[in-house]
Amino acid sequence: MIRILLALAVLHVPALALAQGRPSHCIAIAQTAPGLSYVHQASFRDPLPDYTVRISYLTHSAFLLQTPAGVSAVTDFPGFIGTADFLPDVVTMNHAHSSHWTRAPDPAIPHVLRGWSDTFGQPADHHLELGDLLVRNVPTDIRSALGGREDNGNSIFIFEVEGLCIGHLGHLHHEPNDAQYAAIGRLDVLMVPVDGGMTLDTPTMVRVVERLKSSIVLPMHWFNGSSLNWFLEETSDSFAIERRDTNELMISLRSLPSRPTIIVLQPRTLRDPG
Repeated sequence: MIRILLALAVLHVPALALAQGRPSHCIAIAQTAPGLSYVHQASFRDPLPDYTVRISYLTHSAFLLQTPAGVSAVTDFPGFIGTADFLPDVVTMNHAHSSHWTRAPDPAIPHVLRGWSDTFGQPADHHLELGDLLVRNVPTDIRSALGGREDNGNSIFIFEVEGLCIGHLGHLHHEPNDAQYAAIGRLDVLMVPVDGGMTLDTPTMVRVVERLKSSIVLPMHWFNGSSLNWFLEETSDSFAIERRDTNELMISLRSLPSRPTIIVLQPRTLRDPG
């Protein structure tokens, strides 16, 4: 069955792109390691230890990922991510709503990856290798403004670094099908919208999260405490719950929790100490 799903993913989800450069290591059976450790850093500019990735929750659905080699990526880039003089190497965007993309990203950003293609209805296809980071996408559909459907209007972006598989669901409007789940593969860390209806309703989103079985789940896209709390209540039997005052965590493959854990971070845009 797994071989069939992978074959379907190759045929129907071009973003898998196994033939392009570095192959994905995330399309495999999930493995976890015991123990969990987080080290809070004073600044997003601090260097990272070997094998460690820093994830900072910036705003709404935008996260900053930083790798040991110094590569940086921002998810669902809305244009403004703070007052710090900082440009990421990569930004990903989805256009379901204006808070998930910008029409005019800074031209100094080296790589701007849009979750939709220039040809309406056709899937975007990204497979970017940059230093120790691999970024790829799995296209999904979104609802259109008039209640219809825009095929392949969204992308789930996946970041592979230091053995970790980190996924961002973007503005997901439907549960992935079997071919899309196969193309996503293993996700150690999952960024999931929990607004309760603008993306997916809470029961469906819970079903997606429980199927992906990520070691760490980071809620995003929550506008008030009620939708977040409902999501946490619905997942509390399957996941440990941690609420944190910080906006960042540092993880490695060896520090993933033995029990799947939802970690609620507090969004904070980038700023330099001063």
